[in-house]
Amino acid sequence: MNGPSNFMPTPEQDVLDVKPLRTLAPMFPAPLGVNTFNHSTTPPLIFVTPSGQFQGGFGDWNNSAAKSFFAFSSKDARGGKADTFSDQNTGTGKAATFGDQDAFGSQNVFASDHSTGTGKAATFGDQDAFGSQNVATGVQDAAKGQTATDWTDVSANPNGPIDAIAISAYRSTQPNVISLDDDDDDDDDEPYAANKTSASGRKIKRPSHLSGYNVSDALVSDSSNSMKVKRPKSSHGKAAADNEHALLPPSEDPREIVEAVLMTFEALRRRHLQLDEAQETSKRADLKASAILMSSNIRANPGKRIGVVPGVEIGDIFYFRMELCIIGLHAPSMAGIDYMTAKFGDEDDSVAICIVAAGGYDNNDDDTDVLVYSGSGGNSKNSEEKHDQKLERGNLALERSLSRKNVIRVVRGYKDPGCLTGKVYIYDGLYRIHESWKEKTKSGIFCFKYKLLREPGQPDGVAIWKMSQKWVQNPLTRGSVLNPDLSSGAENLPVCLVNDIDSDEVPHHFTYTTQVEHLKPLSSVKPLQGCRCLSVCLPGDANCCCAQRNGGSLPYSSSGLLVCRKTMVYECGESCRCSFNCRNRVTQKGVRIHFEVFKTGNRGWGLRSWDAIRAGSFICEYVGEVIDDANINLNDIEDDYIFQMSCPGERTLKWNFGPELIGEQSTNVSADTFETLPIKISAKRIGNISRFMNHSCAPNVFWQPVQFDHEDDHRPHIMFFALKHIPPMTELTYDYGDVGADPSGVRSPRAKNCLCESSNCRGFFI
Repeated sequence: MNGPSNFMPTPEQDVLDVKPLRTLAPMFPAPLGVNTFNHSTTPPLIFVTPSGQFQGGFGDWNNSAAKSFFAFSSKDARGGKADTFSDQNTGTGKAATFGDQDAFGSQNVFASDHSTGTGKAATFGDQDAFGSQNVATGVQDAAKGQTATDWTDVSANPNGPIDAIAISAYRSTQPNVISLDDDDDDDDDEPYAANKTSASGRKIKRPSHLSGYNVSDALVSDSSNSMKVKRPKSSHGKAAADNEHALLPPSEDPREIVEAVLMTFEALRRRHLQLDEAQETSKRADLKASAILMSSNIRANPGKRIGVVPGVEIGDIFYFRMELCIIGLHAPSMAGIDYMTAKFGDEDDSVAICIVAAGGYDNNDDDTDVLVYSGSGGNSKNSEEKHDQKLERGNLALERSLSRKNVIRVVRGYKDPGCLTGKVYIYDGLYRIHESWKEKTKSGIFCFKYKLLREPGQPDGVAIWKMSQKWVQNPLTRGSVLNPDLSSGAENLPVCLVNDIDSDEVPHHFTYTTQVEHLKPLSSVKPLQGCRCLSVCLPGDANCCCAQRNGGSLPYSSSGLLVCRKTMVYECGESCRCSFNCRNRVTQKGVRIHFEVFKTGNRGWGLRSWDAIRAGSFICEYVGEVIDDANINLNDIEDDYIFQMSCPGERTLKWNFGPELIGEQSTNVSADTFETLPIKISAKRIGNISRFMNHSCAPNVFWQPVQFDHEDDHRPHIMFFALKHIPPMTELTYDYGDVGADPSGVRSPRAKNCLCESSNCRGFFI
């Protein structure tokens, strides 16, 4: 209300016990019919129709007090689109948000009484529920309620009966939440939104039943001011959904859990993008994917913490803010400052725990060890709405972190060189705030500035990114170069040969080529039947035979990312009428990445990239001589460059994570059902950069058979794709498989000891 009320109920009128809004659980979108709710046992929240029960004739909908009750109309239970917390209806299926942060991570404050009604997300503060827009599914609310314009004006009868309806009468479900306590108290049904603090920053109960996440989260302690933060305990006391157990690895290695969650997110995002493109809709696939994971309790590191996040390494790259949310690195999906309440000695204080410097403000990040970060607020595109920043919420948390001297995680964002509108987010490790001040910006407002210094002794993060980008712009700035282009112009981009380790000058002699040498010419093989598409193949075109050959959908996204792993991918070829610019001709266009062949410490020569590589990106083709089965000698220990199809590790087999989460049949195969092809290729005498990729039991690259020039599926092209996001200067590896060991376990003479040092290392490879 705008002022104190003197209203006293008459004997005929009851005062209803209304629960505060902060006890309501956030409602996440449910893409493609996924049911994110289960039956509620929460006592019903009662809504009293805002009519004559309030002083001064409350029935006028222009009254500001009425607006705050508008979303919970009794008519909302009976049909129509979802209402917002306002006097208008968005009518678009966009999600409303609650304060300066999102529903996944944070401090929610109801701060607005106006909804857009124009397809934009209704906001309550600075954020929407998932990001800049929420197109995540569902144009209508689960309640199927009518809009506010359908309400009956009851102000004419201020002393009439109260039209009260229990919200649980029509919203009979609530989000699938994690129990808050250890004693299974059925009377405590307050939901948990993956945070340790309430909307105002106060501590809430700490979750202990985190089913499926067997991660050791000990106490995090910071020597400054004796600060201690307790982390969620791992418990299997309450089983989560079957999907959670099926998709998360059984390992207790936090790194494996983080990577499994991110791989699931990427697989769902690519599949949703494929479906949206076929339906000619432009929805945010990343928001859909994250909503599915959240509703299915598939995430890593729930809760907030100060300091290191288990399983997240310095230098890790991300392409969507939601990726930061689902692994517990940075909870807000839009806000740049994440904060929580922690205990410092005998005192509780709200401090910053992570910031994202992504260019939204005038931040100075030229120095890789120093960051001058601008506070939040006041930065609006509308000059009339610009105002001085206030020392509240995230800004206040940063100021308190200056006093408490706690470490803060820093994620820096840069323009994605491979996408005109995209960004790359790089985790750069731990910083501390050393000073703060207030200054006037170019737009004329005063903003807070915070100078953060990187903690010493950490691996390089952003420094590697800046260095590799400099080499991309000018390869001559790369030191220790033995050969500026190992391919001698055969590749689209030069392949640099470097040695920072020893005095070896060049690898063993071989002839560089980009074409596979077959035993017999391909002209003798029947060509692949081509499509009749004009210009380019379009998603959703039922007449495109190439799409039908791939199961009804084109195998690549519009940006050239492989959507999912298949037994065989069929690209358009020479017999197709579509142009060379068709999206279904990815691998034929050759290498599009700046590679360097480098000398490793203990594994000979290796391959890495100056560019960041997105999951699903084409890497290169395995090129060499196709070997006749009759003449091959698999025990030839002198030929270390033979590729033959063998069952890769579980990580590669499960690259298509999560189709069952959207009601589709799983496309994963097991080691028992994996079918190999007879093709074998030797790159000892002739080859390309693929011959330098080493083995790893925890690879970041996988091979995929691709066909485009003939119909003999026993002789496909072997193409390599990125298994996950790969930071610059990270060695590219794939799983050679376990071929060569007989059933008795006797190792082949060609077997070598594996040096990958991964947690699931098999000990040897062929």
